Amino acid sequence: MILKGENLLKQYQHKAGQINALDHVSFGVENGDFVTVTGPSGSGKSTLLLSLFGLIRITSGTIFFNDKRIDNISDRHLTKIRKKSVGYILQSFALVPYLTTIQNVMIPLALEKIPRKEQQSRAEEILEYVGLSDRKDHLPRELSAGQQQRVAIARSIVHRPQIIMADEPTGNLDPALSGEILEFLRKINQENKITIMMVTHSPMAAEFGTRKLHLNEGKITNHSI
Repeated sequence: MILKGENLLKQYQHKAGQINALDHVSFGVENGDFVTVTGPSGSGKSTLLLSLFGLIRITSGTIFFNDKRIDNISDRHLTKIRKKSVGYILQSFALVPYLTTIQNVMIPLALEKIPRKEQQSRAEEILEYVGLSDRKDHLPRELSAGQQQRVAIARSIVHRPQIIMADEPTGNLDPALSGEILEFLRKINQENKITIMMVTHSPMAAEFGTRKLHLNEGKITNHSI
């Protein structure tokens, strides 16, 4: 099992009282799964995704990655795990506007201090994989929304992660582009054996999951394989 959460609780203090964004959530993800996480707004989907590798710290509970507990380790060690083993894809694409396509894709490799020549060759290889070799010197503003999200996907896999955490990756795309991106994520999952955990509001996107979690008011209400 690549990822497991046990009894995860995330509490926030609000003027109206205490809020349980995650309310004793437990789940497991097997290597190679494509997990979709659904639920209404405010159900805890994004909180769950961001909590699993320490971008948000849980209040209590335990998180295991590759059978090692990670909820109680330092931010520095969590950062190392994220750099090496985790890719993130966000709804907003989160591309650096003044960097070219290939420079954006090279960012995770630069953070790992990989030699510049290898950064370049690996980024070029990934851009060919996502069909954007001819856009490698373009700035984000010179790309379509679908192309920008493919750049974000390329950046998320260039360092060969074990798992991708995707937060509404098709939220800013029209239905045709959404289908294209989802098919591409499925291709990555199946061809590269990269585990994917994807938060989505879209019933169509949720159907791409080989495993499905549904949250409501911080609790898992449906857990299917």
